[in-house]
Amino acid sequence: MEDYKNVCEDNKPAQSPVQPDQPVKAKHVVREYAESIIIAILLALVIRTFIVQAFKIPSGSMEDTLAIGDHLLVNKFIYGSKIPFTGNRVLTIRDPRQGDVVVFEYPEDPSKDFIKRVVGVPGDVVEVKNKRVYVNGKLYANPHEVHKESDTIPKEMNPRDNKDPITVPANSYFVMGDNRDRSYDSRFWGFVTRDKLKGLAFIKYWSWDKDKLRVRFGSIGKLID
Repeated sequence: MEDYKNVCEDNKPAQSPVQPDQPVKAKHVVREYAESIIIAILLALVIRTFIVQAFKIPSGSMEDTLAIGDHLLVNKFIYGSKIPFTGNRVLTIRDPRQGDVVVFEYPEDPSKDFIKRVVGVPGDVVEVKNKRVYVNGKLYANPHEVHKESDTIPKEMNPRDNKDPITVPANSYFVMGDNRDRSYDSRFWGFVTRDKLKGLAFIKYWSWDKDKLRVRFGSIGKLID
């Protein structure tokens, strides 16, 4: 009986200490959370840098195409993904075209982002006569164009309504707002160079009318043309 008792006791499963395992499990969980957060941050940075980025419209220079309070997404790879800290682009799908609504670094202050419509591409001759825009001698018909101010303007605003013919240089673009009378654009400060372009605006994902304190549901999901 004594031998049997000893065998039975010898076959009992070993009691694993619970207390020492707890710090190990805690460290494992913390590490998993940390890795997940780091991966999520890196993925977000990659998406924001190379694929798509969100922007908010702060002014009325693109009315009625884009209203104040519109939130939109910008395709950052269609003109080629820009390599950070360089002016180089890779995997370009196409060049900017006349009529594209583009987001870019404001040439006079790169910390600010502007959004305008491309009117002239490299080689085009752009002229403004009595508020009418001509490209290569032909009237540029923009169905989204609006005018919201009187014809009386200060002398310093003359380029708004009249501008002598100017040729768009290589790797540059002449841009204007659809609300031409309230747009500070290439008529005043010149061209946007290719390296300043951030991407093509393509869809509104949210729109908030702060004056009426309401959501513009009709704008949500609307493609930008």
